Amino acid sequence: MSGTVLQFILSVFPILLLIFLMAKRNGLPSYIALPITGALILVIQLVYWGNSGDRISASVVASFVATLVPVTIIFAAILFNRFMEISGSIKVIKSWLASVSPNPVAQLMIIGWAFAFMIEGASGFGTPAAIAAPLLVSLGFPAIQVCILTLIMNSVPVSFGAVGTPTWYGFSQLADFTSFTELGSKTAIIHAFASLVIPVVALLFVVKWSEVKRNLGFVYLSVIFCVVPYLLIAQVNDEFPSLVGGAIGMLLSVWAAKKGLGLSKSANETDKLEQFEPVTGKQVAKALMPFAILIGLLIVTRVQQLPFKAAMNSTAELFTLGLGFADLTVTKSLTFGLNNIFGTGIGDSYKLLYVPCLIPFVVTVLFCQFFYNESKGQVVGIFKESVSSVKLTYVALFGAFVMVKLMMLTPAPDNNIKLSMVSVIGHVFSDSMGGAWLYVASYLGAVGAFFSGSNTVSNLTFGSIQQSIAQQIGASQTTVLALQSVGGAMGNMVCLNNIIAVASVTNCLSHEGYILKRTFIPMVIYGIIAAVVYQVAAILFPGFWL
Repeated sequence: MSGTVLQFILSVFPILLLIFLMAKRNGLPSYIALPITGALILVIQLVYWGNSGDRISASVVASFVATLVPVTIIFAAILFNRFMEISGSIKVIKSWLASVSPNPVAQLMIIGWAFAFMIEGASGFGTPAAIAAPLLVSLGFPAIQVCILTLIMNSVPVSFGAVGTPTWYGFSQLADFTSFTELGSKTAIIHAFASLVIPVVALLFVVKWSEVKRNLGFVYLSVIFCVVPYLLIAQVNDEFPSLVGGAIGMLLSVWAAKKGLGLSKSANETDKLEQFEPVTGKQVAKALMPFAILIGLLIVTRVQQLPFKAAMNSTAELFTLGLGFADLTVTKSLTFGLNNIFGTGIGDSYKLLYVPCLIPFVVTVLFCQFFYNESKGQVVGIFKESVSSVKLTYVALFGAFVMVKLMMLTPAPDNNIKLSMVSVIGHVFSDSMGGAWLYVASYLGAVGAFFSGSNTVSNLTFGSIQQSIAQQIGASQTTVLALQSVGGAMGNMVCLNNIIAVASVTNCLSHEGYILKRTFIPMVIYGIIAAVVYQVAAILFPGFWL
């Protein structure tokens, strides 16, 4: 067996093993499967790639720090959502949205599409479907079908979810890559075309085609209301497209529903409003206040023209402390960096003020607790519950980071192997498929989201492989990475973690297999759309896409 073939087998086997462990009947949860895979790669690095124990240990320690970013964001999103529940805000919002229109298609689009679009932009990590699904079930829609719909619809905004985390952080580990604006632009363009098909496909799992057809005007109005600002913002920013697009889209969708724009009228809908307790404008405003504060804080701290973003990312050193095994550096922006671990030059850092956790989520919860009688005395409890909820998530993501960092670790200088595991995979794929790789690149991203439960982790895991392939076949890196990001987003439909989460909140835990089988086909369709958009765009605008 030639060295290249053996290197490829050893590089790709851990990934295939991970997929098998999680996809098989009675598959292992990610918090077990990912650490097992990370441990296997560690052994391969030590035995075959010949990396020193110090370099491997340094990568593992750095992974502890790197994992803090996604885990604290997930913690903050859970904290915020639980506060919305105990404060009574979710109940008021549910009644308000139900009163906007009795038309089922309007309700599905407002809550399952526009509202979830906004939530994805603010928090991400599977929370949109988990929030939107119970709301729709409470409105009388069948639970299993609602699970399928919310999973499918929670795809277009995902690449810019959690304030752009899958993009700005998911690709942050790539070597010599800085073209985030161009990457975001291409990603949004592909998603925009997919949005013309995917919401309609999702609706067909809940209502008949005849019903969708009668209300198709409103469906596309709601899609346009979200996607147009999303697409425009993505041309200049990779943090706000989903958040702002979803907020604008929800408000305009509610307005259009109240006006009856694009909606048919049915006699069966006239009595539906009586099922819900009417709410006043004051109650609605109070219920939406946390969202308004959240969005306001995000905008103020992310706009380049304001001084806060620069201050929160300042690299001016406050002090450095030697820990023996590494140097702990703290900057004036409260960025905590663990550098030169075990003298290897390997390190990582955590931006306390800029990572969307303390600001805006925790600050919003602490501030808003004083305005809701229902939340008094319960904030400490939801903090503890939220911390408890992410313990296993941390284990899973830590395993993912160990896997990623070790696969990207370059071989020892005195080793005959010249390429990292990631580069080996990239070389083989590029040699075997060449330019045809761009037609299937999105599916690799979907595989990453399937087993990791996150577009961010998919980009972290496979972004470097996609970058390597792009370099080998001479393709545009931003185009290949955009397809990767789109794939990670469409993989949310089949992501086991998301399926389990949404099935849990709707009491459908015994139907995960049924849900997975139904969401698989829309995911495949999404990948076909991505390939077609790339092909057409490459023909029309070769200078930008090739």
